[in-house]
Amino acid sequence: MDIERTSELESRAKAHAALADVTRLQILDLLTIGDASASEIGAALNVASNLLAHHLKVLEQAHLVTRRRSEGDGRRSYLSLGPAAHPDISGGSVLGSPARVVFVCTANTARSHLAAALWRQASVIPAISAGTHPGDRIHPGAVKVADRHDLALPDAAPQLLDRVQRGGDLIITVCDRAHEELDGLGWAHWSVPDPVPASTKAAFDDAYGHLASRVAALAPRLAPAS
Repeated sequence: MDIERTSELESRAKAHAALADVTRLQILDLLTIGDASASEIGAALNVASNLLAHHLKVLEQAHLVTRRRSEGDGRRSYLSLGPAAHPDISGGSVLGSPARVVFVCTANTARSHLAAALWRQASVIPAISAGTHPGDRIHPGAVKVADRHDLALPDAAPQLLDRVQRGGDLIITVCDRAHEELDGLGWAHWSVPDPVPASTKAAFDDAYGHLASRVAALAPRLAPAS
């Protein structure tokens, strides 16, 4: 058996061993929905910080979980599913039936617009986007990446979340700063790096790919409201 194959088997064995614990499975279940800080995971699962740190270390060593520094509060890190985690690890159970999905970032000029457009392509559940501090217009980079992927991106002005939010909305933040500003009011958080500071084709393609994979994973788990 060659070295590469042996290494692959060892990685799989480590992942399976890490999954042999109820708390660690619960952590991964949470992360199939969205990213979360260690404190958010601890609060959701009622796990003491020292025990949670142990579980997260095991999951990270097995490449089931990764972490990324917040673009907002730099003291905070967000945990997400790692490369060894299978996308349907939770079993794909239905999570709810929202009247509408609202994607939120700070300026509502790129990530949230792309996320809403991707959602409309994947689900019959209505979706809009909004910002906590909306800018003047959709960023040209967002328009271009949508064109490259044949994604219908409406020519809509950025709008303030407080003016469009209504009962029954399911809020997903796609920006660390917006998530931290809303302080837990969102249903889920996707820690997507902001492509605007770099404003390069690669940065927008990366944000698009990140959002597309998240939408593809979540859309089948939400049912239309009756």
